[in-house]
Amino acid sequence: MVTAKPRNITVSIFLFVAAIVAVGLFSLSYGQVFLGMGRLVDVVLSPASDPIATQIVYELRLPRLATGLIAGAALGISGVLMQALFRNPMADAWSLGLLAGGQLGVALIVTAAAFAGPAAIAFLTAFQGMGLTSGAVIGVAVFAALMVALSRRVGTIALLVVGLMLGFTVQSLVSIVSHFSNRVGGRVYSGWNDGTFASTTFGDLSFMLPPIAIGLVIAVASAKGLSSLLLGESYARSLGTNVQRLRWQTLAAVVLLVAPVTAYCGPVTFIGLIVPHFARAIARTSLILPLIPLAALAGGLLAVAADAVVHLPWEQHFLHLNRVLAIIGAPVVILLLLFSRSMKGNT
Repeated sequence: MVTAKPRNITVSIFLFVAAIVAVGLFSLSYGQVFLGMGRLVDVVLSPASDPIATQIVYELRLPRLATGLIAGAALGISGVLMQALFRNPMADAWSLGLLAGGQLGVALIVTAAAFAGPAAIAFLTAFQGMGLTSGAVIGVAVFAALMVALSRRVGTIALLVVGLMLGFTVQSLVSIVSHFSNRVGGRVYSGWNDGTFASTTFGDLSFMLPPIAIGLVIAVASAKGLSSLLLGESYARSLGTNVQRLRWQTLAAVVLLVAPVTAYCGPVTFIGLIVPHFARAIARTSLILPLIPLAALAGGLLAVAADAVVHLPWEQHFLHLNRVLAIIGAPVVILLLLFSRSMKGNT
């Protein structure tokens, strides 16, 4: 296992931060309403001087930008953890069915609200309660526990197939569950399922951040054990790692990182899959600890860049966040399948 070079990581972090600042400024100043850098600076220095621009920046674009950074960072770190835990270069919340679990949980909550009456649907539509969050968290947690249990019985390729089949099965179940909802509930679910950073407010971020922060702390605490696990369970145990506890500890971190993002932003795909590979290529190591900050920054950059493309002043708005991420993610997956040694075998 190659040791990461601190200088390479430091330089990479600086470049990522610079890129995030550049993309962030572009996202704040450019969109359906063009503000420009001059007007943006005026809004920052004197918000009362331009009420319309102030509202656009502080109520729409800045919360969306902050959400993208937080969500992208959380999903990037979760991808690093999952690929290490399952020793699988294709593992992420989507390929292993965790997002499908969140989808099913939210669909059940929305349908239950439809049966409960208009007041419950209005509550969910406002997106200010814990209903969708609870559904997504429970769904992600249940499917994560299931995949950890299965990982001890099947190999890499089989686990991916199981995850994909669970995803397809859940899509069918969601369709059946949604059939018993009403039109309003269907629109609530459909809007959530598209995946977006534009639906959150700073109030929502106050609910998202605490579990993500706890997940990050657990991820850092698990880094050394996960690095040893990459060389096999026997090697990890020889170093004194409690493998069973490490599995559940990492599972808890993944759920805390993925579930809040899924709850408030919908099932955002591909970030957790491709970002760890970028981080490993930059750091030139598989050690988990140096990959965490790189994955967080790379995930945040990818998320806000994709969101900036979505919110360009298109004449007709057909682009969605996951479609833009797929344009980047799908070719990376194909390249992994073609050139990754671990994906050529059956283990």
